[in-house]
Amino acid sequence: MLSLVVALTHFLNSVFGAPVLALLTALGIHSKHPEAPISEGLALQLVILVGLIAFFAFVRATLSVERPGKAQNIAEMVHEFVAGQAESIIGHGYEPFLPFVTIILLFVALCNLFGLLPGVETPTAKPIVPLGIAILTFIYYNAHGVRAQGPVGYLKHFAGPVWWIAPLLFPIEIISHLARMMSLTIRLYANMFASDLLTLVFFSMIPIGIPIVFLGLHLGVALIQAYVFMLLTLIYLAGAVAHEH
Repeated sequence: MLSLVVALTHFLNSVFGAPVLALLTALGIHSKHPEAPISEGLALQLVILVGLIAFFAFVRATLSVERPGKAQNIAEMVHEFVAGQAESIIGHGYEPFLPFVTIILLFVALCNLFGLLPGVETPTAKPIVPLGIAILTFIYYNAHGVRAQGPVGYLKHFAGPVWWIAPLLFPIEIISHLARMMSLTIRLYANMFASDLLTLVFFSMIPIGIPIVFLGLHLGVALIQAYVFMLLTLIYLAGAVAHEH
């Protein structure tokens, strides 16, 4: 599997390396490896992206009420699970957020699970990946907060219910919301990095037997962290679009 990842990364760099490097340079970002600006982690994320698009395209093309296939059953199970969580947290009007939240769950889970493959580093064990997802989540829920309540109405819920405490509460709330990006990033990155490190250490010390336990632990951590990321996204969305603030 590692050789396939290396080969894919080499291919992507040979085809897209130059334009990617030019884009990074234009943005003022200096790549540590200018000869290969596309890392193995990014290559894995692209594999996940293409895989998810292909999966849902296949489900849509083979959709059937009478004879649903295995792919459709899996998609329906994921949809029902996410919809149930979203309805219980957001309540009425949760449906528009399902596509984003579902992709968050699946993308993070698949990134985490790549660490189970021999020699493959978990993409989310590098802080830049959780940070990117956290920034996207931050933009998404705030944008929907503004859309649902209007710019003025959305800003009001940062000021609290009592006007005279607003000058104190407003900056605290702003800092608190900005800190959510750091919280999402550190929680996911730290857990996956620690899981990767623990598995690597025990495989180095005892290559047979006991390390299987830590692969099981990594599987549990991977799924739990994906669920927690999705859950926090739903909670942030619920707070942003609620009108009773």
